[in-house]
Amino acid sequence: MIRKASLLLCGALIGGASVIALSQMPVRVSGVANAAASDTYRQLNLFGDVFERIRSDYVEVPDDAALVESAINGMLSSLDPHSSYMSPKHFRDMQVQTRGEFGGLGIEVTMEDGLVKVVTPIDDTPAFKAGVMAGDLITHLDGEQVQGLTLSEAVEKMRGPVNTDIEIVVRREGVDEPITIKITRDTIRIRSVRNRVEGEVGYIRITQFNEQTFDGLKDSIDTLTTEIGEDKLKGFILDLRNNPGGLLDQAIAVSDAFLDRGEIVSTRGRNSDETQRYNARSGDLVGDYPVIVLINGGSASASEIVAGALQDHRRATILGTRSFGKGSVQTIVPLGANGAIRLTTARYFTPSGVSIQAKGITPDIEALQVLPEELRGKVETKGEAGLRGHLKGAEEDEQGSGSQAYVPPDPKDDSQLKLALDLLNGVQANSAFPPVGDKKAGVPN
Repeated sequence: MIRKASLLLCGALIGGASVIALSQMPVRVSGVANAAASDTYRQLNLFGDVFERIRSDYVEVPDDAALVESAINGMLSSLDPHSSYMSPKHFRDMQVQTRGEFGGLGIEVTMEDGLVKVVTPIDDTPAFKAGVMAGDLITHLDGEQVQGLTLSEAVEKMRGPVNTDIEIVVRREGVDEPITIKITRDTIRIRSVRNRVEGEVGYIRITQFNEQTFDGLKDSIDTLTTEIGEDKLKGFILDLRNNPGGLLDQAIAVSDAFLDRGEIVSTRGRNSDETQRYNARSGDLVGDYPVIVLINGGSASASEIVAGALQDHRRATILGTRSFGKGSVQTIVPLGANGAIRLTTARYFTPSGVSIQAKGITPDIEALQVLPEELRGKVETKGEAGLRGHLKGAEEDEQGSGSQAYVPPDPKDDSQLKLALDLLNGVQANSAFPPVGDKKAGVPN
């Protein structure tokens, strides 16, 4: 029996990753695998021959454990951008970070063309405050080239004691010269849900999906409803922009908070008997108040599950730009004292049966963010479709996934938020959508 834990994740979080409850699942061996066994064993013999030649003839005495770990990581990383090996330390770190607190810089990263690419900086973290932006390519860490390092090795170098400094060099699209950024490491405490009153509208921002997310959402809904008043409340804005994802069970719980019935998401693996469907339970937390969900090119994985579920059930209007397009499920397989592997085991599908892998969620109302002059053309993300070796999506098209990935630090400069507020307040109507100012779901007819 193999202990597994499913997660949805855009990349590798500085300091770790996220995982849901462990479950038991039997090992399956297909007939094709049996038929290929003889060739497979010949290849394994080849691996053994190369391993022994390195041990005996390499110019210096190699570290056997490091060789095996590198071989395992190479095997996994050749599959897709999200499969990888986690050393015992990284696995422990991941388990700690699931609780929403870890040490590091506060950026979500992945690997692209041998460099570390920033998917998104996390709100109110050292990296965010230092000016690191989505789409930045990290080329150097404290003067050392990133080229040649694995993602895990680069992440390890970015970790360190609190209050110590690290100097990173980034390449930014549209900027000719490399940018040097000095960041002071800190304890990253992820407050995944924030809220505020916007006139008679309740604004809720979810920055990632960790163990505290659903409880934070529930508290935010209660707080905003009380502060504004049930008779005055015009609706809710759920901001998922630049949210890289996280725990599957939290994405399901957040979706369930706005739905009274129906399927939320399904996951489908290689074998038909591995399909799992997750349904909403009776009762929701917001009643008939209209909801607008904000997404952009940095909204990935668990964020896309929520947006897709609410869009398919016509429970919310999705506003913004095309999402990242990460529609695959990773399973954590613990290896006892030897760490764990993160393996892509399934694709997830929205309630209408659509896979968003390498395509993303297309908003009901496309609204580009008005950018400062110095950022124009510099905050686009290629999304999942732009990652080398990504799983091909059934719905993938030439347009690809990803889009603009920028949220202004000052809400006054946030044109997407302003449009959402105008729609809820009945100030502005879109020709394809009804006004959403009354107590009816703000969804297309």
